[in-house]
Amino acid sequence: MQRHYFGTDGIRGTVGQAPITPDFVLRLAHAVGRVLKRTEAHPTVLIGKDTRISGYMLESALESGFNSAGVDVVLLGPVPTPAVAYLTRAQRASLGVVISASHNPFADNGIKFFSAQGNKLPDAWELEVEAALNEPPVWVDSASLGKTRRLDDAAGRYIEFCKSTFGNELTLKGMKIVVDAAHGAAYHIAPKVFHELGAEVIAIGCQPDGLNINQGVGATHPEALVAAVLQHQADVGIALDGDADRLQVVDAAGRLYNGDELLYVLANERLGRDQVVPGVVGTLMTNMAVELALRAKGVQFVRAKVGDRYVLEELHRHHWTLGGEGSGHLLVLDKHTTGDGLVSALQVLQACVRSGVALADLLQGVTLFPQTLVNVRLQPGQDWKANTGLQEAIVQAEQQLGAEGRVLIRASGTEPLLRIMVEARDAAQAQALAQQMAAQAAANT
Repeated sequence: MQRHYFGTDGIRGTVGQAPITPDFVLRLAHAVGRVLKRTEAHPTVLIGKDTRISGYMLESALESGFNSAGVDVVLLGPVPTPAVAYLTRAQRASLGVVISASHNPFADNGIKFFSAQGNKLPDAWELEVEAALNEPPVWVDSASLGKTRRLDDAAGRYIEFCKSTFGNELTLKGMKIVVDAAHGAAYHIAPKVFHELGAEVIAIGCQPDGLNINQGVGATHPEALVAAVLQHQADVGIALDGDADRLQVVDAAGRLYNGDELLYVLANERLGRDQVVPGVVGTLMTNMAVELALRAKGVQFVRAKVGDRYVLEELHRHHWTLGGEGSGHLLVLDKHTTGDGLVSALQVLQACVRSGVALADLLQGVTLFPQTLVNVRLQPGQDWKANTGLQEAIVQAEQQLGAEGRVLIRASGTEPLLRIMVEARDAAQAQALAQQMAAQAAANT
């Protein structure tokens, strides 16, 4: 069976257009409630949201749908996505629900789910929900309706959880940190986490109005963080995205570090404390320099498909702890069950505090390979793999690069585009090879 509504990270779209409409979301919650009741007599779900204005509407629709199926609801208010995962587990709830479109603009929104253990749910569960959506609703009688309450201290509980992942013997005293919450779900949480660990905090992107989430700030617009760090002469800057599961870091010099570099820092910090790091999971897009640096330290490196969901699957398969993407989705599974921008930031700061050196020094000897990405538009139904000219160009490029680079070609999952990426030690070589392959791809479109 094929999923019609669920994508790689729940159900997402433009508010007011199918499927992100109140009537569909009510039906969705009712269907999920019925699936839950097949294995549990009195399920309870937690609902958290980011700061989009549409969150109010979708929250009430979810609440009604769950209650109509006989499911109790606990409202968390605006909290990060990873907070919902943590609280679902801590509260022994049946399911966690997040209303967010992550780094998308405010006009979009989405619904995603976490299991009772705080993990993303498998495809089989999503297919079961989609099957239930096709069935007529079965409203429970009045005496069996679900109830709703609010967890007033949800933010405080999550703040304490985040702080618990930072070394008890360590402090951030003496550090000036700029914190950018993207006017999103961590606006009232992120500054407190770093302040309560001793840092002097300058907060930006912490004034949500329902319409400004991710607008010119946050992990997707790190230029605001860079400017603030330089302006305030801060030691470091931390930027999250709208639902706070993604991280970007800036040092005192205004240098931006992506998820690939931060993943290396996390692994290397553990190696420096004589912890065993058998392997790390990246994605097809992870910079080759990080892979080579980790392998030089005896750490295996495995590439998953793009998407933190697939990184998580590989980590579980290998029973490893550390993984992530260049976008800043980092997974530290001995600290949390899912990607968490705040927890990841604390792990990076922990590495700096323990070592007593700047972030740049922790990456000494790791110089990212230049990457060139070219997009070529595909015609409907076009099979790019059947393009013989392109296939020959790929073989030639791989022969030229040898062990000093790589070629990655994949069709976009969301747009009619062929993405051609070349990575090499030499930027000019990467650019030239990418353009040659793009020309062959375009010649047969």
